[in-house]
Amino acid sequence: MTSTPATPRSAGSGLWENIKTILYALALAMVIRFVIAQPFRIPSGSMQPTLMVGDYIVVTKWSYGYSRFSFTPLQDVLPIEGRLLAGEPKRGDIIVFRPERQEDRDLIKRLIGLPGDRIQVRNGELFINDEPVQRESLGLRPFKEATGAVVDIQAFRETLPNGVSYTTFDRERAGVFDTTPVFVVPEGRYFFMGDDRDNSDDSRGSVGYVPYDHLVGKAQFVVISFDGLAPRADRLGKGLN
Repeated sequence: MTSTPATPRSAGSGLWENIKTILYALALAMVIRFVIAQPFRIPSGSMQPTLMVGDYIVVTKWSYGYSRFSFTPLQDVLPIEGRLLAGEPKRGDIIVFRPERQEDRDLIKRLIGLPGDRIQVRNGELFINDEPVQRESLGLRPFKEATGAVVDIQAFRETLPNGVSYTTFDRERAGVFDTTPVFVVPEGRYFFMGDDRDNSDDSRGSVGYVPYDHLVGKAQFVVISFDGLAPRADRLGKGLN
């Protein structure tokens, strides 16, 4: 019986193999981030109570197809116009997007108005195409703010015309967004609002209408969540609607 002796690897070839492994892993991570899904951290409370400060969420890139903003930070060097493999967003989707006036900033809000819709808020109540959106009072809800303070906030169960239902907060203070003019959503653009209605700068304010190709992806679920340094076990894997 004969055997073939192993050929020792040189230090240089071993180093190159390690480099190739790292490069393959980086390439795979980039493909996942640009094409499949991307994680985001929630830094502010505009989508409370649906999204909490300290939530880490997964946003799927394929949901609406791909635009140049799907490939951030390469959006300014890629020759992409419009969307590839385009899919239409649905009213009520929670979406990460880049506002037209601040293209270097990711925001996350709920899609309320589709192209052609008439959107208005009257005394805190949402109207779509001159019809009030169904909402049910959930009473005062104790809620822990990001500051640590516990406050009682009026909560509502709001149900959009297509059946999407979620909880909103109304802090019952007179604000500039409690009564608005009628917003007529232009073709190719969308109208977004935060679920914490008195704590959200959105399409009622500086965000304005959001172009279709500025949509980044749809928020699907919470991976993990932290209240300061403490994990929130009840939010692990929580689906979003």
